[in-house]
Amino acid sequence: MTDISYQTQTQEAEASLGDYFALLKPRVMSLVVFTALVGLLAAPVPVHPVIAFASILFVAIGAGASGALNMWWDADIDGVMKRTAKRPIPAGKVTADEAKVLGFALSGMSVMMLALSANLLAAGLLAFTIFFYAVIYSMWLKRSTPQNIVIGGAAGAFPPVIGWVIATGSMSIEAWLMFALIFMWTPPHFWALALFMKSDYDDAGVPMLTVTHGRKVTRVHILAYTALLFALAVGTAFTSIGGPVYLVAAVVLNVLFLKGAFDIWRRDEAQAEADGYAVEKTFFKLSLLYLFLHFGAILVEAMLPAAWGIWA
Repeated sequence: MTDISYQTQTQEAEASLGDYFALLKPRVMSLVVFTALVGLLAAPVPVHPVIAFASILFVAIGAGASGALNMWWDADIDGVMKRTAKRPIPAGKVTADEAKVLGFALSGMSVMMLALSANLLAAGLLAFTIFFYAVIYSMWLKRSTPQNIVIGGAAGAFPPVIGWVIATGSMSIEAWLMFALIFMWTPPHFWALALFMKSDYDDAGVPMLTVTHGRKVTRVHILAYTALLFALAVGTAFTSIGGPVYLVAAVVLNVLFLKGAFDIWRRDEAQAEADGYAVEKTFFKLSLLYLFLHFGAILVEAMLPAAWGIWA
């Protein structure tokens, strides 16, 4: 961190359990839990329900640990940005040191317990994911390069791979296809947010693409990444984790997503400001549903054989 004052910050009021839970970034955690669970259930090896529940719980705790460490390190810029100013540390509810201790404690616990409940490879991947998000992304990439969200997106893409490894003890192309879906989705998702958050990243000194290369270039990048994502997402339908249900979902979602990206690309800032960035906000809202619906379709494909077996 660059602002030492957050390290010695005093709390304005006694922190509640909800304040500490907010440090874990529960919205991000929900996506981690869901994609990890889909990775586990889509794998060709069945897992005992108790082992599956415990393992996904420890993955969730690991994700929360990453969030706490990120909030500890980013407390100085979180206080500057409107989007993050109400987080527990800049709001004075929790000190940065408390977030750091919580993050390290949960990191160690989650990795050790996942090693016991599942296997060492899954635990190693979880440890690497926490390290990647807290150190590679938060401490290095975020403040040093406009490729921050591109490379850093890998941290959020590992959960389905971890879920697959929990079940199988090994990696496969299917697990990395799920990784690639999240990895390619992340840049257009965050760049759309950066377009309508306007000066947040400028004020915080974060070299987001909108800051370093301008909004016109960012619009081009959103369209390019969305086009590549279209090919990847639809192509996944023809692998072992795809199928007709997934294909229909992928085609519909990606046509809508690509249209949204095209609409963003053909606009300029004057048009965007005139309607309050309505197109960019609509694209961002769709991006929030995009992953849940894609992974939901993968889950349906994984569950269909069992359902047919029951009714046969």
